[in-house]
Amino acid sequence: MRLYIVQHGDSLPKDVNPDRPLSDQGRADIQRLTDWLSSHDVQIEQILHSGKTRAKETAEILRPLLKSSSQIYEGQGLAPNDSPEAFLHQLRDSEKDTLVAGHMPFVARTVSQALTGAPDRQLVEFVPGSVAGIERSDGGSWRLFMFARPEFFNRISR
Repeated sequence: MRLYIVQHGDSLPKDVNPDRPLSDQGRADIQRLTDWLSSHDVQIEQILHSGKTRAKETAEILRPLLKSSSQIYEGQGLAPNDSPEAFLHQLRDSEKDTLVAGHMPFVARTVSQALTGAPDRQLVEFVPGSVAGIERSDGGSWRLFMFARPEFFNRISR
């Protein structure tokens, strides 16, 4: 199973819009991420998001990565301060390649929990629009196979 963990794109400040939708830059960053993942034949079976506007919009932009029969769901346990251990436990029996559109600190803590068993060991530095790819082996252990931030996609799209 492969798990792609995406921090939602850059969003508008709360004082501009309390729902905090994606900014123009956030939409552009997530579109470049979608294009790059598509160009590398990434196909996923489901997208989960937290239900917050910025995560849901991020998930919708990433929709082209879905295999035809797959869907986007509001997942449980994906809020910024939810337990990454509980979330990974939910996936224990799943073989579906999954993408999660979420928030800090949850996204970074989930990568750390999967790789080290300790959610507070910061292994990668997420910024809005970042993606980490982790893969679960048949034995149940996880490994990091990719990590990229928006500046990577900005450089290669020029």
